[in-house]
Amino acid sequence: MTDSEARRPLKVRDLTIMNKIAADLSKRNISPNQISIASIFFALLAGLCLVAIGAGSTIWLSWLAALLVQCRLLCNLFDGMVAMEGGKSTPSGELFNDIPDRIADPLILVCAGYAIAGLPWAIELGWLAGLLAVKTAYVRVLATSMGAPTLFTGPMAKQHRMAVITVVLLLLPIETSVFATQGYVLLLGLLVICLGCLLTLYKRARSAYQYLESPEQNQHNKHEDNTDV
Repeated sequence: MTDSEARRPLKVRDLTIMNKIAADLSKRNISPNQISIASIFFALLAGLCLVAIGAGSTIWLSWLAALLVQCRLLCNLFDGMVAMEGGKSTPSGELFNDIPDRIADPLILVCAGYAIAGLPWAIELGWLAGLLAVKTAYVRVLATSMGAPTLFTGPMAKQHRMAVITVVLLLLPIETSVFATQGYVLLLGLLVICLGCLLTLYKRARSAYQYLESPEQNQHNKHEDNTDV
């Protein structure tokens, strides 16, 4: 598998400004692994904002949380660009590429449930969303380890999950101001993420199964078995 096949396809990677920022980062004493780790801290700060909302702090903290979520995504973008385009990739890079994401996703999604803990099933939906987010990545990594193509398909891949949570966090204070309610838009967002993740799990598992069980792949595996004898 080539490096390009193993990368998440992102149109934003082609933007001139993103390439300029990545090029500037590449010239500095900053490694892709450090950028990956920074994404955890942005996710943690976003989670703390959400927990603070649930504890009674101003609802407008949700806008700060939305900004921090986007900072986390920028870290996910620039770590790969600095590694690949900047020529700073390392043998352990894949560990730093994947493990921080598995920490950052639950930090944001679980804390989103605690931000609206007073609503029915909010905490449970937050935990479920965090679990399913990790599970979608698990299926992708498992399929790749078995020889299937790397699966970044949605409808609720990482960038989609973070897009949904960003939008609902921006809408949260507006909901409170206009409708005098607090949290239903976030509750709906968590529900959408959970349902989307379930569909994503099904689609990724089905695609991997169909590829691995295809006649062409079975013939290839038999050929490899014969050459090993």
